[in-house]
Amino acid sequence: MPARFELHGFAYSGPTYKVALTLSLMGEPFDYVHVNMMEGEHKQPPHLSRQRYGQVPLLIDRNNGRHLCQSAAILEYLADMTSRFGGANLDERLQVREWMYWDFDRLAAPLYKARVVKAGFRKAPAEVVEDCIQAAKSALGVLESHLAGRDWLVGEGVTIADIDIYGVVTFAGEAGIDLAEFPRVSTWAKRIEALPGFKARADLLPMESQVAA
Repeated sequence: MPARFELHGFAYSGPTYKVALTLSLMGEPFDYVHVNMMEGEHKQPPHLSRQRYGQVPLLIDRNNGRHLCQSAAILEYLADMTSRFGGANLDERLQVREWMYWDFDRLAAPLYKARVVKAGFRKAPAEVVEDCIQAAKSALGVLESHLAGRDWLVGEGVTIADIDIYGVVTFAGEAGIDLAEFPRVSTWAKRIEALPGFKARADLLPMESQVAA
């Protein structure tokens, strides 16, 4: 029987990694479809017909035929479908959502931009990259303060907010940011990496399509 979920993505995509990591931590096997973004495959009609924004990730739920895009929305969907990592009650679920929206606005945007420029995928003036790094550091400072005296972002256990933001923080080094400047964030990241089912990006997202074992 094929896996319930089919994930379309790109090996170096942080948002794709967020979804793959969530599935792995949930113990949900998934088939992986490599989208060759270097060749513009994500802008071609077959992909656009299922991912209206011409981006990755795309998640297909074979149980009901749903095609889902945007990583935060996918993580919320997975939490709803599996009853895992969504928060223990309404207040926690609302806090989870707040952190995920905050991540997109304050942390992911500048950190990912600095990362792709430093990796050579895009070009930008040095001062623009430095502005991105400083903005990301400011956001990491917010996380550092929030994690004082707590293990997780919301409540007493890991939630999709932790997974979502980890999917950005893990690329800090590639963006030119040393997490040693943020010891609580670094410890929190190691706590996620110790969870059952955790796998690094390279272990979840190959440069070729892969059927679940």
